Amino acid sequence: MSSAGDFLKRVLIGRALRSDRLGETLLSKKIALPVFASDALSSVAYAPDEIFLTLSIAGLSAYAFSWKVGLAVVVVMLTVVASYRQNVHAYPSGGGDYEVATTNLGPQYGLTVAAALLVDYILTVAVSVSSGVQNAASAIGSVRGHEALFAIGLVVLLMAVNLRGVKESGAAFAIPTYGFMAAIIAMTLYGLWRYAFGDLPLAESAKFTVRPQPEFASGFGGLAAAFLLLRTFSSGCAALTGVEAISNGVPAFKKPKSKNAATTLLLMGTIAVSMLMGIITLGNVTHLRFVDPDATGARLLLNGHTVGSEYRQNTVIGQLAKAVYNGFPPGFYLTVAFTGVILILAANTAFNGFPVLGSILARDGYLPRQLHTRGDRLAYSNGIVLLAVFASILIFAFDAQVTRLIQLYVVGVFVSFTTSQIGMVRHWTRLLRTETQVSERHRMMRSRVINAFGLVMTGTVLVIVLVTKFVRGAWIAIAAMAVLYLLMRGIKKHYDRVRRELTPLTDELVAQPSRNHAIVLVSKIHQPTLRALAYARATRPHDLTALTVSVDPEDSRALQEEWERRGLPVPLTIIDSPYREITRPILDYVRRIRLASPRDVVTVFIPEYVVGRWWEQLLHNQSALRLKGRLLFQPGVMVTSVPYQLQSSDRRRDDDDQAAAGDSRRPPGT
Repeated sequence: MSSAGDFLKRVLIGRALRSDRLGETLLSKKIALPVFASDALSSVAYAPDEIFLTLSIAGLSAYAFSWKVGLAVVVVMLTVVASYRQNVHAYPSGGGDYEVATTNLGPQYGLTVAAALLVDYILTVAVSVSSGVQNAASAIGSVRGHEALFAIGLVVLLMAVNLRGVKESGAAFAIPTYGFMAAIIAMTLYGLWRYAFGDLPLAESAKFTVRPQPEFASGFGGLAAAFLLLRTFSSGCAALTGVEAISNGVPAFKKPKSKNAATTLLLMGTIAVSMLMGIITLGNVTHLRFVDPDATGARLLLNGHTVGSEYRQNTVIGQLAKAVYNGFPPGFYLTVAFTGVILILAANTAFNGFPVLGSILARDGYLPRQLHTRGDRLAYSNGIVLLAVFASILIFAFDAQVTRLIQLYVVGVFVSFTTSQIGMVRHWTRLLRTETQVSERHRMMRSRVINAFGLVMTGTVLVIVLVTKFVRGAWIAIAAMAVLYLLMRGIKKHYDRVRRELTPLTDELVAQPSRNHAIVLVSKIHQPTLRALAYARATRPHDLTALTVSVDPEDSRALQEEWERRGLPVPLTIIDSPYREITRPILDYVRRIRLASPRDVVTVFIPEYVVGRWWEQLLHNQSALRLKGRLLFQPGVMVTSVPYQLQSSDRRRDDDDQAAAGDSRRPPGT
């Protein structure tokens, strides 16, 4: 079973890599862009949907504000990119927002940022994959109605690809990412060219009108309109998710790391905002209509009548591609295909950011230490698997509905954005106190101005997001951050307490026990028992006894008789158990020895079978496992397992092509 598992593991993730090959996995800018920026780039596939969808609440008249909302998002995006370029130069170690906040504001702020980012990474996977499946459903009818199942399957596939290592996953995702950028830019340029010559068809939804919700029945104005615009802006800011991933992944870049990371950030921001405004512009000139998918039948009107629940609304990009490539189906299918793929692969940003951040938190004692170690392919395998599990649970819980998931989104990333910018302002202020070189002071002051402006922008967006999305689902994300924050603090306290308990009080060695009482547990006389007796005698304890529990008087008498007949040189002690318990009588016997001589130790030898098949584990060693679990909690008691290899374990030894424990007891040639 083990060899089959190892073979399957190698097929899925490849052969193990030596630790000294870590440098070979570093990324160039052309590979780092699809690895770390696919989330921010792909968000232009659903951020326009959210802008048009939210504005549709007020009817068609509100669509006139779509480009203004888009420009506001662009300003925030470029501000955040400029701010994070300062971050990657100042903190290139890969801690990103967590390190900035911890260093400049204190551990509690760093932990707040970490909790926000971990939640956001999970949501990134759930939203990106769900959005990709929704886009695929517009072209592949069989996907519709089974989105959650397809989405979870894709998450598992992404997990497997990322387990093969960062460089391999980046190379695999480079073509789809660049293909998506080319498809969107080509669609935008071709669409605008056709519009300039009066040849651009209207979107398939242009024939509809949109029924406004009751509060906007009399027109678009007042406080309700202002609140709706703010809500639209907060939904459009989903386009900023993933920007922080590059600051967390600086160590994965080739040298010069900071410079390459900053260049990649600038490329990502420029391309993302260009595609975002291109899609919004095309949506306006094609008279596109897009409403809440759950309310299309009630909101869309054709000749004054509702269209009915049977109407299936395609995504914004799906509608635009169909209009722009009217009469050229390959263009439509190619654009939709690249969009669906990039939305799924956008989750790769989280699959690179979450494990790295988890490793740093584990190093600092806030998460289980297993998350700090690299797997066979030099990737943080435990973090990758953990992210896939949580994202799959979220997709299942929300049935892969992007409109429902998006309400939880953005909160975490803007918490980290804002806190990080506060930390960077303090960082530059602290350095300016001691810097005397004029040119360097000017550079630092310029950086501080950029981060201060970023703080104002991201802080404003955070407030808007909290006000407009709290009751619509953002409270769930906030609650998850709070729970994660408390959990990480609890883990830290536990590790600190364990470290204090394990720290030697003096430089002297621990005092040796006065005596060592050895006990060999016996159920019957067979090879494992004889092997355990021989090993126990070889340790030369002060006294040695074999111990058995009598649950059947006849079996106990037969064991005693065989013991005497064989003349075994170890006394046999039989404990009576009228209630047929095994564990408790042994524990009571050990406690009595400890109470009689508190400075002595008791060593319990437990014979165990070594088997090679998983189902055999269920049939053997169960009593031994229970006993070990209870004995480990007894002070002054040492537990020693004495293995005996059964024939089924031979296959595992042969597959490993190495000697197994116990070979010395086998005759030559067997």
